[in-house]
Amino acid sequence: MADREAVRGASERGGDAPGSGRCTVVVLHGGKAEGREPARPWQPAALRMRPFATALRRALPSRSAEVVPVRYRYRGWNGSAADPLQDTLLALDALTARDGDRPVVLLGHSMGGRAALRAAGHPTVRGIVALAPWCPEGEPVAQLAGRELVILHGDQDRVTSPDASWRLLARAREEGTVASGVRLTGGEHTMLRYAGMWRRLAVGAVTGLLGAGPLPPEVAEGFTAPEPVAVGAGRATRTG
Repeated sequence: MADREAVRGASERGGDAPGSGRCTVVVLHGGKAEGREPARPWQPAALRMRPFATALRRALPSRSAEVVPVRYRYRGWNGSAADPLQDTLLALDALTARDGDRPVVLLGHSMGGRAALRAAGHPTVRGIVALAPWCPEGEPVAQLAGRELVILHGDQDRVTSPDASWRLLARAREEGTVASGVRLTGGEHTMLRYAGMWRRLAVGAVTGLLGAGPLPPEVAEGFTAPEPVAVGAGRATRTG
């Protein structure tokens, strides 16, 4: 099941009726391919997403939006069990039971990005922001149809493949997904290099998809550019 503390923490803040204009950001941290050991909040993959959650809480009006982290039962994806995906779907179901059809944007890193992409078919999900997502070949994309998708990936990532992200983005567009890709020149998997840029783009993408602010220019350009927009060293250009 989804992390009880995360879901309980969201529900204790109270909820409004569907159509109230409120929205939710669900934050999904990374992990590893295999691992049945329990996921803990002090593990690096979980800690990596805390600055993003904090920045989102500062950027979004507290009366109209909430940020809900999900901690998985296990650290691994675990093959066909897809444990983080199941945890994400259970969390979304719990939020729906509480809030009705309040719109959700998923923000996920690495394995959490894969979970976000897979969970996009949940009826409350309006958008997905995937940071350095794990995109094995053959990942489904039909569930992304009708959603808005932003993928941010560093070109120096040696853990997950930027090229795989761009191939998935192209396939998603063919399915009717409105999608933007931004390539961080020099960026790597931990998001520590150019950390401020990662947060600016991710937080801006989330708030933009929610209609709570303008999209970062690079993300906005990515929606119309045929190739991912390259960002780095203070400039933005399209990839060749």
